[in-house]
Amino acid sequence: MSTSTPRTRTRLRSRATAGLTALLLPLAAMVGLATPAQAATAATATYAKVQDWGTGFEGKWTVKNTGTTSISSWTVEWDFPAGTSVTSAWDADVTSSGTHWTARNKSWNGTLAPGASVSFGFNGAGSGSPSGCRVNGGSCDGGTVPGDNPPSAPGTPSASNVTDTSVTLGWTAATDDKGIKNYDVLRDGTRVATVTGLTYTNTGLTAGTDYSYTVRARDTADQTGPVSGARAVRTTGGDPGPGPGPGSKIKLGYFTNWGVYGRNYHVKNLVTSGTAAKITHINYAFGNVQNGQCTIGDSYADYDKAYTADQSVDGVADTWDQPLRGNFNQLRKLKQRYPHIKILWSFGGWTWSGGFPQAVQNPTAFANSCYNLVEDPRWADVFDGIDLDWEYPNACGLTCDSSGPAAFRNMMQAMRAKFGPNNLVTAAITADASTGGKIDKTDYAGAAQYSDWYNVMTYDFFGAFDADGPTAPHSPLTSYAGIPQQGFTSAEAIAKLKAQGVPAGKLLLGIGFYGRGWTGVTQSAPGGSATGPAPGTYEQGIEDYKVLKNTCPANGTVAGTAYAHCGSQWWSYDTPATIGGKMGWAKNQNLGGAFFWEFSGDTANGELVSAINNGLG
Repeated sequence: MSTSTPRTRTRLRSRATAGLTALLLPLAAMVGLATPAQAATAATATYAKVQDWGTGFEGKWTVKNTGTTSISSWTVEWDFPAGTSVTSAWDADVTSSGTHWTARNKSWNGTLAPGASVSFGFNGAGSGSPSGCRVNGGSCDGGTVPGDNPPSAPGTPSASNVTDTSVTLGWTAATDDKGIKNYDVLRDGTRVATVTGLTYTNTGLTAGTDYSYTVRARDTADQTGPVSGARAVRTTGGDPGPGPGPGSKIKLGYFTNWGVYGRNYHVKNLVTSGTAAKITHINYAFGNVQNGQCTIGDSYADYDKAYTADQSVDGVADTWDQPLRGNFNQLRKLKQRYPHIKILWSFGGWTWSGGFPQAVQNPTAFANSCYNLVEDPRWADVFDGIDLDWEYPNACGLTCDSSGPAAFRNMMQAMRAKFGPNNLVTAAITADASTGGKIDKTDYAGAAQYSDWYNVMTYDFFGAFDADGPTAPHSPLTSYAGIPQQGFTSAEAIAKLKAQGVPAGKLLLGIGFYGRGWTGVTQSAPGGSATGPAPGTYEQGIEDYKVLKNTCPANGTVAGTAYAHCGSQWWSYDTPATIGGKMGWAKNQNLGGAFFWEFSGDTANGELVSAINNGLG
């Protein structure tokens, strides 16, 4: 068993592998699919085709509560033409009767507060589009009352009397053919008040925090109109400061471009979770490596996806004709607010490492192509360098490479020569310290002189890719009695790299914001047998920390990391407590800091990032 296998499931996973490399069309904007209802309904449902790879596609429905009271459950129904079907689904229970399809909420996502929304997705076969959509028995577009038009949008709100904890908003009135009843005030897309006048004071806010406000009108039939323009507000006080000072430890997280789809994780989440003030660097993953060159990974997510005001870091919506949109523009806005953050564009990853062997045959040409892409004038100000994620040089990963032990060093030397001393040049590298393992196959020490640091992937050592077990922590810090493989620990990987001559300050300890698990396990302690991978939201055998902390809480520790036995499932993952221990160990080893894969696995308040920040100081 090698550490290559588990990396495929962490670094570039998708519900449909083919969909990752398919062209993601800007036309994947949400489109309502219904005819007007006979009366106003309390919910809407909109459909988006997220990906299309020819023989199939990924679709997503979003249900929104447009009423004034909570919804306790929801059902979406639609028709597909013959030859089009749902093959798998997540976050809803989907059934069919002939060509008619019905999706019902899960037990945990049926309740929607007024203004709240929830999404579910599916993989489909065929090429048809849904029609005849109904949500909770009513029209999916919310319907209109016959003879009564919905109100217009109010004016963009103004902001005054801004304090540490409050702001007063004011707006001009909307119009309606039958009269305005009241106005909903939305903060970051969620309704916080309904008022009859044209002003509202929002209290209980957090100092030094950005908010985005919009307003929508309700007419006498309780129909809602479009939202107003957005007003960005930053409360006073609570300044996070300029960020970490010189000599501080590196605190780096990976942000995945595909996370904006099914995971619904966006750059703004780094702000709302409090994470942005606690990190120093972001690796944006992934760019591709093709035909000896660095290439775009996902053009739609990278620089074309349009963000609404409530989704945007600064509360300003993208326009159709602006030169840069998508994640790149959101990252630019993030850096404007948090200038201490440095951003690297990461190329490769498990699925896209296959292009490195060809690229390193001419490392100078490869470096030139990467520089030209990273420094493209459209987004040159966004990136501070490049990260190379080759899995694995002169060893076997998704495929086997025989480029030789010097290929990686030659690549890093060419990158440094092209990017120069003022840009960052880093790499994610193996943590396989077994005798004759992947660390032994490559001249990592020789390449270190050209690298600012290495992200040592000290996770995915063990998992349900060995379906029958034995159960073992996927990110052990140290060895322990009964560990299935010598050399598969963080401590051994760091020790071997240091012994080969890599400076400790150029090594970052890796943390996974997810767990790996088995099912069919009866033994609580590590080393038990299993029958296969435990179920996961996106893939069997893997689940985010934010889910596991509630569904299968940790009840033991081994080798510096946590594990949990609940029912027939056995999971291992890091918690704030074990991360604290690992950060203390990293400091004692004089490491350069820590990195993690990846942001969206954390809780909404960023408790794992907080543990890294607090542990490293």
